[in-house]
Amino acid sequence: MHVVRTVQAMRQERAHLTGQIGFVPTMGYLHAGHLSLFQQARAMNHTLIVSIFVNPTQFSPHEDFNAYPRDIERDLHLLEQLQVDTVFLPTAEEMYPSGFTTYVVPEGTLATEVEGAIRPNHFRGVATVVLKLFQIVQPHYVYFGQKDAQQVAVIRRMIDDLNLPFTLCVLPTMRETDGLAMSSRNSYLTPPQRLAARVLYQALQTGQQAVLAYPDGSPTLAEQAIRETIQQEPQASLEYVEIRDPYTFLPLSTLRAPALLALAVRIGTTRLIDNFLLRADGFWDTGTISSL
Repeated sequence: MHVVRTVQAMRQERAHLTGQIGFVPTMGYLHAGHLSLFQQARAMNHTLIVSIFVNPTQFSPHEDFNAYPRDIERDLHLLEQLQVDTVFLPTAEEMYPSGFTTYVVPEGTLATEVEGAIRPNHFRGVATVVLKLFQIVQPHYVYFGQKDAQQVAVIRRMIDDLNLPFTLCVLPTMRETDGLAMSSRNSYLTPPQRLAARVLYQALQTGQQAVLAYPDGSPTLAEQAIRETIQQEPQASLEYVEIRDPYTFLPLSTLRAPALLALAVRIGTTRLIDNFLLRADGFWDTGTISSL
């Protein structure tokens, strides 16, 4: 496994690669959700490249950039076991050198509502760093998880709008045995908070049942069911519950496919997001309980 730390070294590495290349961008502190992406990419491609970069431009000043969990040595050990070919491990100074002024700025509902309303510059930072990584690595296939559904939608739109020659592969959310979506931020939770966090999955299940019970009904029925479930957990504070089109993030007037049930909840000071996806074919993507 090669570990490269500069853009120049990554480009030199890429110039010598042949065959189909899969790429998984991460912020590190890897868990089984990431591993499912690596395994799929490994199975589909001749070469697998993974990046680890905690991107400062997608964090607001009051957010957890400095506290975000990091364990590079552990991550590299895991990646080597999974037979990753190359790890791109740049610094912030390498990705944003002095004088950097050019950003990718997504616009419209997709980037300014739901997560975008709470984190105003988040998707500018995401789109900018992802495009930079794409240009440096030049993969054929790129892999993301469904848990960050709005991020996925922004990246899908950027790939289409800018005619990028990559195929986006979105894999189901990986979940703990009690349904909690895997996230690096779960490490912030105390044992009592970890128990309380189960309410996110329970609330989404309640919302799913409301959609099934009232097809073509008002989204407020499912939203209210989710809200009431969250309110039953004293340690949980709901930031939002939304039912949106998963591709445009426009609000829906009726409970119809495709639809995304999305929520953000604080457990103590830890902010967690999750979603269920009702696909256009009428089947639900609720994620996969991990067996990794």
